Amino acid sequence: MKKKTTMTVTDIRSLAEGVFSMKLRYPEGDLPEEVKPGQFAGLYPNDPSKLLPRPISICRWDPDTGELQFVFRVAGAGTASLAAQKPGDSVDMLGILGNGYDLEKLSGKRVLLLGGGIGIPPMVELAAALAGRPGTGVTAVMGYRNSDLFLTQELERYGNLLIATEDGSVGTKGNVLDAVREASVRADAVCACGPMPMLRAVKKFAREQGIPAYISLEERMACGVGACLGCVTKTVKTDSHSHVRNARICTEGPVFDAEEVEI
Repeated sequence: MKKKTTMTVTDIRSLAEGVFSMKLRYPEGDLPEEVKPGQFAGLYPNDPSKLLPRPISICRWDPDTGELQFVFRVAGAGTASLAAQKPGDSVDMLGILGNGYDLEKLSGKRVLLLGGGIGIPPMVELAAALAGRPGTGVTAVMGYRNSDLFLTQELERYGNLLIATEDGSVGTKGNVLDAVREASVRADAVCACGPMPMLRAVKKFAREQGIPAYISLEERMACGVGACLGCVTKTVKTDSHSHVRNARICTEGPVFDAEEVEI
Protein backbone atom coordinates (compact mmCIF):
# COMPACT_ATOMS: atom_id res chain seq x y z
CA MET A 1 0.00 0.00 0.00
CA LYS A 2 1.47 3.32 -1.09
CA LYS A 3 0.80 5.16 2.15
CA LYS A 4 3.08 7.89 3.45
CA THR A 5 3.71 7.71 7.20
CA THR A 6 5.85 9.79 9.51
CA MET A 7 7.96 7.31 11.45
CA THR A 8 10.08 7.80 14.57
CA VAL A 9 13.73 6.76 14.64
CA THR A 10 14.26 4.47 17.64
CA ASP A 11 17.77 3.24 16.84
CA ILE A 12 20.53 4.07 14.38
CA ARG A 13 23.96 2.45 14.35
CA SER A 14 26.87 1.47 12.13
CA LEU A 15 27.15 -2.27 11.44
CA ALA A 16 30.17 -2.21 9.13
CA GLU A 17 32.08 0.31 7.05
CA GLY A 18 29.44 2.37 5.26
CA VAL A 19 26.60 0.06 6.38
CA PHE A 20 23.96 1.33 8.81
CA SER A 21 20.98 -0.12 10.64
CA MET A 22 17.97 2.11 11.28
CA LYS A 23 14.85 1.18 13.25
CA LEU A 24 11.66 3.12 12.62
CA ARG A 25 8.53 2.91 14.76
CA TYR A 26 4.99 3.41 13.48
CA PRO A 27 2.65 5.87 15.18
CA GLU A 28 0.40 4.13 17.69
CA GLY A 29 -2.59 2.48 16.04
CA ASP A 30 -1.17 2.81 12.52
CA LEU A 31 0.48 -0.58 11.95
CA PRO A 32 0.37 -2.26 8.52
CA GLU A 33 -1.89 -5.28 8.10
CA GLU A 34 1.00 -7.41 6.82
CA VAL A 35 4.72 -7.21 6.10
CA LYS A 36 6.18 -9.93 3.87
CA PRO A 37 9.86 -10.89 3.59
CA GLY A 38 11.31 -9.30 0.48
CA GLN A 39 9.11 -6.21 0.56
CA PHE A 40 10.58 -2.72 0.90
CA ALA A 41 9.71 0.87 1.76
CA GLY A 42 10.69 4.26 0.39
CA LEU A 43 12.53 6.38 2.95
CA TYR A 44 12.63 10.13 2.37
CA PRO A 45 15.97 11.82 3.13
CA ASN A 46 15.78 14.74 5.53
CA ASP A 47 16.98 17.00 2.73
CA PRO A 48 14.58 19.24 0.76
CA SER A 49 16.79 18.95 -2.34
CA LYS A 50 16.15 15.17 -2.47
CA LEU A 51 12.56 14.75 -3.63
CA LEU A 52 12.30 11.00 -4.21
CA PRO A 53 12.34 8.35 -1.50
CA ARG A 54 15.19 5.83 -1.33
CA PRO A 55 13.85 2.27 -1.77
CA ILE A 56 15.31 0.09 0.99
CA SER A 57 14.42 -3.52 1.74
CA ILE A 58 12.98 -4.52 5.09
CA CYS A 59 15.47 -6.37 7.26
CA ARG A 60 13.15 -7.11 10.22
CA TRP A 61 9.58 -6.41 11.25
CA ASP A 62 8.48 -6.54 14.88
CA PRO A 63 4.69 -6.26 15.14
CA ASP A 64 4.90 -6.21 18.94
CA THR A 65 6.89 -2.97 19.03
CA GLY A 66 5.67 -1.61 15.69
CA GLU A 67 9.26 -1.28 14.48
CA LEU A 68 10.78 -1.85 11.06
CA GLN A 69 14.52 -2.35 10.72
CA PHE A 70 16.31 -1.22 7.58
CA VAL A 71 19.95 -1.96 6.82
CA PHE A 72 21.48 0.06 4.00
CA ARG A 73 24.79 1.11 2.54
CA VAL A 74 25.60 4.82 2.19
CA ALA A 75 25.87 5.34 -1.56
CA GLY A 76 25.15 9.04 -1.98
CA ALA A 77 23.74 12.18 -0.40
CA GLY A 78 20.30 10.65 0.17
CA THR A 79 21.43 7.62 2.13
CA ALA A 80 24.04 9.76 3.92
CA SER A 81 21.18 11.97 5.13
CA LEU A 82 19.38 8.89 6.48
CA ALA A 83 22.51 7.65 8.23
CA ALA A 84 22.84 11.02 9.98
CA GLN A 85 19.47 10.69 11.76
CA LYS A 86 19.30 10.31 15.54
CA PRO A 87 16.87 8.50 17.87
CA GLY A 88 13.78 10.64 18.26
CA ASP A 89 14.03 12.15 14.77
CA SER A 90 11.21 11.74 12.27
CA VAL A 91 11.53 10.07 8.87
CA ASP A 92 8.79 10.04 6.26
CA MET A 93 8.24 6.59 4.80
CA LEU A 94 6.24 5.36 1.82
CA GLY A 95 5.16 1.77 2.16
CA ILE A 96 4.90 -1.10 2.54
CA LEU A 97 5.80 -1.64 -1.13
CA GLY A 98 6.40 -4.45 -3.61
CA ASN A 99 5.81 -8.18 -3.64
CA GLY A 100 7.88 -10.41 -1.40
CA TYR A 101 8.74 -14.10 -1.20
CA ASP A 102 5.84 -16.57 -1.28
CA LEU A 103 6.18 -18.43 2.01
CA GLU A 104 3.59 -21.04 1.04
CA LYS A 105 5.74 -22.21 -1.87
CA LEU A 106 8.70 -22.62 0.50
CA SER A 107 7.02 -24.24 3.50
CA GLY A 108 8.14 -27.76 4.35
CA LYS A 109 11.20 -27.55 2.09
CA ARG A 110 14.95 -27.28 2.48
CA VAL A 111 15.43 -23.64 1.53
CA LEU A 112 18.78 -22.18 0.53
CA LEU A 113 19.07 -18.43 1.15
CA LEU A 114 21.76 -16.60 -0.79
CA GLY A 115 22.63 -12.98 -0.06
CA GLY A 116 25.38 -10.79 -1.45
CA GLY A 117 26.46 -7.46 0.03
CA ILE A 118 23.51 -5.20 0.70
CA GLY A 119 21.26 -8.02 -0.56
CA ILE A 120 21.85 -9.72 2.79
CA PRO A 121 19.37 -7.70 4.96
CA PRO A 122 16.10 -9.03 3.45
CA MET A 123 17.36 -12.58 4.00
CA VAL A 124 17.10 -12.03 7.77
CA GLU A 125 13.34 -11.47 7.73
CA LEU A 126 12.91 -14.37 5.30
CA ALA A 127 14.99 -16.70 7.47
CA ALA A 128 12.96 -15.75 10.54
CA ALA A 129 9.66 -16.33 8.75
CA LEU A 130 10.72 -19.73 7.38
CA ALA A 131 12.25 -20.95 10.64
CA GLY A 132 8.85 -20.82 12.29
CA ARG A 133 7.23 -23.13 9.72
CA PRO A 134 7.06 -26.86 10.51
CA GLY A 135 9.34 -29.07 8.43
CA THR A 136 11.15 -26.13 6.84
CA GLY A 137 14.94 -26.10 6.92
CA VAL A 138 17.04 -22.98 6.37
CA THR A 139 20.63 -22.78 5.17
CA ALA A 140 21.88 -19.23 4.67
CA VAL A 141 25.00 -18.53 2.61
CA MET A 142 26.06 -14.89 2.71
CA GLY A 143 28.75 -13.19 0.65
CA TYR A 144 30.92 -10.29 1.83
CA ARG A 145 33.87 -8.37 0.45
CA ASN A 146 36.08 -9.07 3.46
CA SER A 147 35.98 -9.74 7.21
CA ASP A 148 33.81 -6.65 7.82
CA LEU A 149 30.70 -8.78 8.38
CA PHE A 150 27.20 -7.74 9.42
CA LEU A 151 23.93 -9.47 10.43
CA THR A 152 25.63 -12.84 10.97
CA GLN A 153 24.38 -13.29 14.54
CA GLU A 154 20.83 -12.58 13.43
CA LEU A 155 21.01 -15.17 10.65
CA GLU A 156 22.54 -17.82 12.91
CA ARG A 157 19.38 -17.76 15.05
CA TYR A 158 17.28 -19.20 12.26
CA GLY A 159 19.41 -21.84 10.55
CA ASN A 160 22.81 -22.95 9.41
CA LEU A 161 25.02 -20.06 8.26
CA LEU A 162 27.90 -20.26 5.79
CA ILE A 163 30.05 -17.31 4.77
CA ALA A 164 31.99 -16.48 1.63
CA THR A 165 34.38 -13.56 1.30
CA GLU A 166 36.04 -12.21 -1.81
CA ASP A 167 39.44 -12.02 -0.11
CA GLY A 168 39.12 -15.32 1.76
CA SER A 169 39.49 -13.68 5.18
CA VAL A 170 36.39 -15.50 6.53
CA GLY A 171 34.81 -18.75 5.37
CA THR A 172 35.12 -19.78 1.74
CA LYS A 173 37.22 -17.66 -0.58
CA GLY A 174 35.01 -16.70 -3.49
CA ASN A 175 31.28 -16.19 -3.90
CA VAL A 176 28.20 -17.72 -2.30
CA LEU A 177 27.95 -20.53 -4.85
CA ASP A 178 31.57 -21.47 -4.20
CA ALA A 179 30.59 -21.89 -0.54
CA VAL A 180 27.49 -23.90 -1.47
CA ARG A 181 29.54 -26.31 -3.55
CA GLU A 182 32.31 -26.56 -0.98
CA ALA A 183 29.80 -27.56 1.71
CA SER A 184 27.76 -29.77 -0.66
CA VAL A 185 24.55 -28.03 0.36
CA ARG A 186 21.37 -29.70 -0.87
CA ALA A 187 18.14 -27.76 -1.20
CA ASP A 188 14.62 -27.97 -2.61
CA ALA A 189 14.39 -24.26 -3.41
CA VAL A 190 16.65 -21.22 -3.44
CA CYS A 191 15.93 -17.57 -2.61
CA ALA A 192 18.47 -14.91 -3.46
CA CYS A 193 19.13 -11.19 -3.33
CA GLY A 194 22.31 -9.48 -4.46
CA PRO A 195 24.20 -8.04 -7.44
CA MET A 196 22.98 -8.97 -10.91
CA PRO A 197 25.99 -11.18 -11.81
CA MET A 198 25.27 -13.22 -8.67
CA LEU A 199 21.58 -13.57 -9.57
CA ARG A 200 22.42 -14.74 -13.08
CA ALA A 201 24.70 -17.39 -11.58
CA VAL A 202 21.97 -18.39 -9.11
CA LYS A 203 19.47 -18.84 -11.95
CA LYS A 204 21.92 -21.11 -13.78
CA PHE A 205 22.68 -23.04 -10.59
CA ALA A 206 18.99 -23.64 -9.87
CA ARG A 207 18.45 -24.93 -13.40
CA GLU A 208 21.34 -27.34 -13.01
CA GLN A 209 19.91 -28.58 -9.70
CA GLY A 210 16.37 -28.79 -11.02
CA ILE A 211 14.97 -26.61 -8.25
CA PRO A 212 12.98 -23.33 -8.31
CA ALA A 213 14.77 -20.05 -7.66
CA TYR A 214 13.10 -16.90 -6.39
CA ILE A 215 15.25 -13.81 -6.84
CA SER A 216 14.94 -10.21 -5.70
CA LEU A 217 16.02 -7.68 -8.32
CA GLU A 218 15.92 -4.77 -5.85
CA GLU A 219 19.41 -3.57 -6.83
CA ARG A 220 17.95 -1.96 -9.96
CA MET A 221 15.19 0.05 -8.28
CA ALA A 222 15.24 3.84 -8.47
CA CYS A 223 12.11 5.74 -7.38
CA GLY A 224 10.51 2.62 -5.90
CA VAL A 225 6.94 3.62 -6.81
CA GLY A 226 6.72 2.69 -10.50
CA ALA A 227 6.92 6.24 -11.82
CA CYS A 228 10.40 6.56 -13.33
CA LEU A 229 10.43 3.25 -15.28
CA GLY A 230 14.11 2.98 -14.46
CA CYS A 231 13.77 -0.55 -13.13
CA VAL A 232 12.01 -2.24 -16.03
CA THR A 233 13.11 -5.81 -16.68
CA LYS A 234 12.33 -8.19 -19.54
CA THR A 235 9.92 -11.04 -18.80
CA VAL A 236 9.11 -14.24 -20.63
CA LYS A 237 5.37 -13.47 -20.61
CA THR A 238 3.53 -10.69 -22.41
CA ASP A 239 1.60 -8.32 -20.18
CA SER A 240 -2.12 -8.44 -21.04
CA HIS A 241 -2.49 -4.68 -20.55
CA SER A 242 0.65 -3.20 -22.12
CA HIS A 243 1.21 -6.06 -24.61
CA VAL A 244 4.96 -5.97 -24.00
CA ARG A 245 7.27 -8.37 -22.18
CA ASN A 246 8.24 -5.93 -19.46
CA ALA A 247 7.73 -5.63 -15.71
CA ARG A 248 8.56 -2.87 -13.24
CA ILE A 249 10.72 -4.39 -10.53
CA CYS A 250 9.41 -2.07 -7.82
CA THR A 251 5.76 -2.77 -8.65
CA GLU A 252 5.51 -6.31 -10.03
CA GLY A 253 8.55 -7.38 -8.00
CA PRO A 254 11.10 -7.05 -6.57
CA VAL A 255 10.83 -10.83 -6.09
CA PHE A 256 10.36 -12.95 -9.20
CA ASP A 257 10.54 -16.58 -10.17
CA ALA A 258 13.93 -16.65 -11.89
CA GLU A 259 12.47 -18.46 -14.89
CA GLU A 260 9.99 -15.63 -15.50
CA VAL A 261 12.57 -12.87 -16.04
CA GLU A 262 15.35 -12.41 -18.55
CA ILE A 263 18.46 -11.30 -16.69
